[in-house]
Amino acid sequence: MALSLTPLLRDVSDGHRLTPAEGAFLMKTTGRDVFRITAAADEMRERKVGDIVTFVRNQNLHVTNICKNLCGFCGFGKKASDPEAYCLDPEGIKAGVRLAAQRNVTEVCFLSGVNPAFDLERYVDLIHAVHEISPEIHVHAFSPDEVDHAARRGKCTTKEILVSLKDAGLGSLQGTAAEILIESVRNVICPRKVSSAEWARIIREAHALGIRSSATIMYGSYESACDQVDHMAIIRDIQDETHGFTEFIPMSYIHTNTPLYTAGIARAGATGREDLLMIAVSRLFLDNFDNVQVSWGKLGLKMTQLALLCGGNDLAGTMFTDEVSVDAGAGDASYLDPAIMERMTADLGRKLRQRTTLYELV
Repeated sequence: MALSLTPLLRDVSDGHRLTPAEGAFLMKTTGRDVFRITAAADEMRERKVGDIVTFVRNQNLHVTNICKNLCGFCGFGKKASDPEAYCLDPEGIKAGVRLAAQRNVTEVCFLSGVNPAFDLERYVDLIHAVHEISPEIHVHAFSPDEVDHAARRGKCTTKEILVSLKDAGLGSLQGTAAEILIESVRNVICPRKVSSAEWARIIREAHALGIRSSATIMYGSYESACDQVDHMAIIRDIQDETHGFTEFIPMSYIHTNTPLYTAGIARAGATGREDLLMIAVSRLFLDNFDNVQVSWGKLGLKMTQLALLCGGNDLAGTMFTDEVSVDAGAGDASYLDPAIMERMTADLGRKLRQRTTLYELV
């Protein structure tokens, strides 16, 4: 039976849980109907979290761009032999933490390549470097792929790695390295990363240990609308089981300087329609999530403001730097002043509030 938008949106408003087929139908919508979907998502956002828009005062620390994966969608990762390759020494890391502390951040987020030389001890040292200087700062770090790498290096289980990271002071796990959790897509865009099944297993393992995480999607490269929604279905199933995700973070593919695009394998990223529908459909589909984040460094500020009218309720963080997005071709993804966030949200009639990594209001 053909799907019809009006009854479907009415049913969702009344509590119907979207099926993947229905989610894909919404993702493929064009014309004025796009705005009917974004309006429905905005109403759901209002019912779930009200008119508050949140952000975290955080700083990204890029430890190394040396990476074992060298994914086709990434312009950041390098081989150790590349002239542009770098790896900060302990003093360089501590200098970054001191700067973060001076900026009164509540979170340090480590963003790095998966350096083949790194092991559990190196990851623990990163956590300790933060807490030696500022014990109260929350460390948000390490993807399931990094956990898997550390386990392979140490010839131990991923659970043992997670326990050690938690004991060292890890605050929360990054839900990155998910990209698209469909193997036919992963085999093209990130064949060296953990499989979708392993990603999901490690996330469940972390949640069971009391380590919360974000959930992400990287969309607009090689995947279809059906792949995007099937990815969200995996995320939704995990959240049903664990309730361990803090937020859902859609990340629009920045194509310009990436091998996938230059080789003609990937398209030139998502369109504006797709960006707004990703925010809206994820809000409607992920009925067990409170928070849908808008990645301002990937969308730009004006599109980010529009996304807050499409179901988004979180502006991510101040970041101060995002070399990953910049190296891929994003024009300005370094720092967003809370004063600018205030202007954006006030213009929409919404209230800006600072939060912690785990979404407690400051």
